[in-house]
Amino acid sequence: MSFHSTTGTSGAGSHARPLRTAHFASVAALGGFLFGYDTAVINGAVTSIRETFGVGSVVTGLAVAMALIGSALGAWNAGTLADRYGRLVTMRTAAVLFLLSAIGSALPFTVWDFTFWRLIGGVAVGMASVIAPAYIAEIAPARRRGRLGTLQQLAIVLGIAISQVINWAIAGAAGGAAEPLLGLDAWQWMLAVEAVPAVLYGALAFTIPESPRYLVTRGHFDRARQVLDTTEEGDVDERLTEIRESVVNDHRPRVRDLRSARSGLLPIVWIGIVLSVLQQFGGINVIFYYSSALWQSVGIDESSSLLLSLSTQIFNVLGTVIALLLLDKVGRRPLLLTGSVGMTVMLGLATFAFSHANTVDGEPNLANPYGPMALVAAHVFVFFFAISWGPVVWVLLGEMFPNRFRAPALAVAAAAQWLANFLVTATFPPLSDISLSMTYLGYTAFAAVSVWFVLKWVPETKGRTLEDMDRTTVSSRA
Repeated sequence: MSFHSTTGTSGAGSHARPLRTAHFASVAALGGFLFGYDTAVINGAVTSIRETFGVGSVVTGLAVAMALIGSALGAWNAGTLADRYGRLVTMRTAAVLFLLSAIGSALPFTVWDFTFWRLIGGVAVGMASVIAPAYIAEIAPARRRGRLGTLQQLAIVLGIAISQVINWAIAGAAGGAAEPLLGLDAWQWMLAVEAVPAVLYGALAFTIPESPRYLVTRGHFDRARQVLDTTEEGDVDERLTEIRESVVNDHRPRVRDLRSARSGLLPIVWIGIVLSVLQQFGGINVIFYYSSALWQSVGIDESSSLLLSLSTQIFNVLGTVIALLLLDKVGRRPLLLTGSVGMTVMLGLATFAFSHANTVDGEPNLANPYGPMALVAAHVFVFFFAISWGPVVWVLLGEMFPNRFRAPALAVAAAAQWLANFLVTATFPPLSDISLSMTYLGYTAFAAVSVWFVLKWVPETKGRTLEDMDRTTVSSRA
């Protein structure tokens, strides 16, 4: 394991700790990069896949969305795998699955084996979506946990953005996503490129230490202290004692620990589930997965639509960087509320614009001023999501659950998120065929509900240690 312990809390070792912790968090967040790339790269290939295999909107939606069923499966099982074998083994397993999916989905024989390889990639995405925020939350000092946790979302949006750059570049080189390039169709190369970061992720997962909280659950106190000595900015022995007191060493966390006699699940788990579902029901991934096809459906050519998909990711990255800078200063709840209000307004504007779509010479078209209005609304919507519900939900899921059941609770919440993502992604093609504006009106309603939910139920976790939240959550066990 290639990390170095430095005793003491001052001098060169003290200055090196933030850099080491940032390195550990960045490697874990590389899973988020693959998460973003894998889920969004399909954007540039949707139309070509539909044409290549001669399938309709329902099968197309299923092929795209099947990765999300895999993500739910991966998220559901990642907690068990992480608690039984460790956070690092889970990362390495996800890297292998990412690699297999990249190769398999780039070389399909039918739409059905393509769907299978997308399912495998989805399992890897689900695992990465659970293990990265959990690992970062457990390795980071409380003072910097929000900022380091946001690295996961920054990696996700960079993965999405780079996938759109690659889609645009490959399609441009081939003359179209369905055109041949070096022995394969361009859309196949779009999917195959994912193999590169998958190999890098797997290799770098051998360069970081195991989570100190996992080590404590296994009784490896000396190793846990060594890791804390490389990351903790305060009294290492005091932090180790806090972790030992908060972790039940003879009990492996399980989903059954989340049950409550009164409400089925503990209140804090329900909050995590609803946060996850509302993040998806605003329709953010319709833009990430279908924006190219969406813009083509209202009269924009393929090259321009791919470029527009890329431009939305610039807003996505910019918003995430702003969230990274603000999260530990203003807190989680203010950012969520700002995002909820902004997303509601922009989705309402998009609904209004799409209600004016018409047909010109047999092709769909958004005339001025409704075309520019829809484009502005989509870009600003992505920005509001990026400064709020994108990064903040993942940070909260990584830190709001107590140590004794963090992994299974995060797995349940993440699985709910992926199932919600699947529902939105699979239903968008047929629903948009019926009425694009009414589909967006539904997303607007859920964004509005999120304002109430944050005000009523979401706790503020800024600046609190995981062990402090562990103690205060005990009272929620009912």
